[in-house]
Amino acid sequence: MSTDLSTAVHPDGERPLTIAYSPCPNDTFVFDAWAHGRVPGAPALDVTFADIDLTNGMAERGELDVLKVSYAVLPWVLEEYALLPCGGALGRGCGPLVLAREPGTDLAGRTVAVPSERSTAYLLFRLWAADVLPDGVGKVVVLPFHEIMPAVRDGRVDAGLVIHEARFTYRDYGLHCLADMGEHWEDTTGLPIPLGAIIAKRSLGAGTLRALAESARTSVRMAWDDPEASRPYVQAHAQELDPAVADQHIGLYVNEFTADLGDDGYAAVRGLLTRAAAEGLVPAIAPDALAFP
Repeated sequence: MSTDLSTAVHPDGERPLTIAYSPCPNDTFVFDAWAHGRVPGAPALDVTFADIDLTNGMAERGELDVLKVSYAVLPWVLEEYALLPCGGALGRGCGPLVLAREPGTDLAGRTVAVPSERSTAYLLFRLWAADVLPDGVGKVVVLPFHEIMPAVRDGRVDAGLVIHEARFTYRDYGLHCLADMGEHWEDTTGLPIPLGAIIAKRSLGAGTLRALAESARTSVRMAWDDPEASRPYVQAHAQELDPAVADQHIGLYVNEFTADLGDDGYAAVRGLLTRAAAEGLVPAIAPDALAFP
């Protein structure tokens, strides 16, 4: 975890709002203009970089004002945090993958590594397994997402659930895709794949929440209008990711749902959490829990 040194200064001297998001290209692309004070009238931000398993924990502990989290964690935090209608990650053709060393590996009774049991990827995996693996998997172990492909390659686990840029790089590890969780989700629901959400504390008040949403929406539109402006920020935090892969990552995860969830986006989130609750994976949420002030 690290704190961004380029914190913007709020013109009226109010304290910056604390925010945490990942160093992944999609997040730095979305928040570049806002984090560097280029969004007119936007609240200043004090940025912390943290992988999503850490931000999920921050949300459960109520630690920061604004967070990028997994949609899967919402049932535990919606009393304190509101879901913003923009800035997050949904899409099509961008779901988590289950990988193994050999094509056609039977997962019955096998060990599968996952990045977090509070992740959207994990919910999608469990919903897929409930449909296609009647005998279930043998054991689920949690590993940091960057350790999963090496663990599969080296035989320490039988299979791994991967996210982010692993969609583009898993062949470099000699691995094979057994199943695409997003493809299964889209085939069975017709909805986009809900991955990461932007949430903010309800205690900030409705006016501030609306300002945050508009700032996020403006920031992503500015990034689309001038992609080169965000490139230094993206590459500085891309963990030595090849620029071409970073561009693929952004193209996959930053789309119309980032600017506005819309009806399909909200339906996807409700559908995921409703299905997951029916499987006993998350608590049920109230009918109006996703409503934006």
